Amino acid sequence: MTPYDPEARRNTPLLKEIKARIAERGPMRVSDYIHLCLFDPEHGYYRSRPAIGRRGDFITAPEISQTFGELIGLWSVAVWQQMGAPAAFHLIEYGAGRGTLMRDALRAARIVPQFMEAAKISLCDINPVLREQQEQALGGLGLPAGKVRFVEGMDDDDLYQANLANEPAIIIANEFLDVWPVRQYIRKQDGWIGRWVGLDENGQLQFVPPRTHDGLGEPASLSPSDIDSRFGHAAEGDIVTVTHYGFADELLGPWQRFAALFIDYGHVAAEIGDTLQAVRNHAYEHPLTSPGEADLTHQVDFQDFAGRVKGHSPNHRIDGPITQAEFLGRLGIMERASRLMAANPDQAAQLEAGIVRLMSPQGMGGRFKAIAVRSQDLPVTPGFE
Repeated sequence: MTPYDPEARRNTPLLKEIKARIAERGPMRVSDYIHLCLFDPEHGYYRSRPAIGRRGDFITAPEISQTFGELIGLWSVAVWQQMGAPAAFHLIEYGAGRGTLMRDALRAARIVPQFMEAAKISLCDINPVLREQQEQALGGLGLPAGKVRFVEGMDDDDLYQANLANEPAIIIANEFLDVWPVRQYIRKQDGWIGRWVGLDENGQLQFVPPRTHDGLGEPASLSPSDIDSRFGHAAEGDIVTVTHYGFADELLGPWQRFAALFIDYGHVAAEIGDTLQAVRNHAYEHPLTSPGEADLTHQVDFQDFAGRVKGHSPNHRIDGPITQAEFLGRLGIMERASRLMAANPDQAAQLEAGIVRLMSPQGMGGRFKAIAVRSQDLPVTPGFE
């Protein structure tokens, strides 16, 4: 985590509300702090800020190279064929950003007209600014009116009705798991305590022990032994980050036939360390510095995510996780890039630089992982064979 510089603290509108809440109710869980910073109805980061792109705070893989979205589009076509090429299915992207990934995916998928005819496309994003950009991004594809829906959340009623109609789904989520609120704990000599957000003697935000006296300050469903089972080798003073992927039940549970692809940065198994981070203006800063005006993320624990999915439905099948470099390599990113560079020699250097960035073992290629979840009737999805 970036060191906390008191001089860098910014007096954001949300900071005033958080301080008032802590002054009235006492310290809050780290997970509650993250949720307010990202999703507060008035001042939350994902409610009003452009976030992605050079004018935003960070760059995602679809913005780096068009081949990323194109390969996911072809992956979707192959999965649709594995499903038996149904005459109607849902193509859903969660956390759709500026619509770049879906635009590139659909442009590549047009080589199979039947896929495009069968697809009912939904882009889900809580950010109204980004939903406007999604409409602009897909506007040039010449899609029929009503072909694409731009919705706010996972609880969209039309998707729920589609579940009841037993229509299959292909779900895409890039950099989606890393923004879900986490809880943090610190190893002490006599066990674990929770890590909360409170105020120091000067009325400024700081990390503090829980306001309750039961150690963790958490619901009874979580105990120190639960944390020990995953982080028993932790030393005194170590911080661990735990995500409760309860939303996976809502995201995947209702679908009878589906395949879902998640790509995010993180680790294959539980790791010790403080992985909570903030990004603003393409630079890292401390998570307490700019509440509501910086993106807060954490490293995804893919083992924990897979365990949550399997715990909810033992019939679901998991493919991966594997590194992003492995996944894109198996889908043929080098061959596709070579064809693009040959067809656009004036852009060859730029295209090559984008591929290197996506595939670097020390960078995105190694840090990012891909994992797929599918219904039990489907074979292993492309790229994970």
